Amino acid sequence: MVNLIPTKEEWYEALVKRHGEKIQKRFTSATVAVCGLGGLGSNIAIALARAGVGNLILIDYDVVDITNLHRQQYKANQIGMFKADALRENLLEIAPYVTLETHSARITEGNAVMLLEKADIICEAFDAPECKAMLANIVLEKMPAKFLIAASGMAGMESANTIQTRRVSKKFYICGDESSDVQSAGSLVSSRVMLCAAHQAHTVLRILAEQYET
Repeated sequence: MVNLIPTKEEWYEALVKRHGEKIQKRFTSATVAVCGLGGLGSNIAIALARAGVGNLILIDYDVVDITNLHRQQYKANQIGMFKADALRENLLEIAPYVTLETHSARITEGNAVMLLEKADIICEAFDAPECKAMLANIVLEKMPAKFLIAASGMAGMESANTIQTRRVSKKFYICGDESSDVQSAGSLVSSRVMLCAAHQAHTVLRILAEQYET
């Protein structure tokens, strides 16, 4: 069987044609952490890998469940696998030269700094509000030099146009509609969750390209 996977050089040249040499160098040298690998995190990671971000830190303690498959970037034959391992497998099929560091672990106040210290940019992609708040507090208080891109509000069937990106402070961004939640909306829909994830991934790329929200 003929191996059709491009070489690393061919891969890089193709990305340069789309992004330009200057920006692609920044993407390739960057390290981005994705905290939570569900509907948000799995989509964020795939978008960043496709863009040629060179180093991803993937963190999630959970396993793939059948109820995840309608909005998360996993396959039916991966049910029961740790999400970090399953996403690693999928990402290497998509972008074979991305460097991946995976942790099948829960982020806590005790281990967050250790898990995230190598990252230039941190994406918060949790479901639970208390986990979101915990991570935001740790990054803003203990790692103020790092960028944090959080998510708030992507539930239900509301208009796609309500998903936005807001710059809260110099290194803190929030993506989403900032109001909806699963309890009140009653649903999580793949397309709307992916929209929010795309906002988070695109914010990462804009920061790396030094194009900041005002």
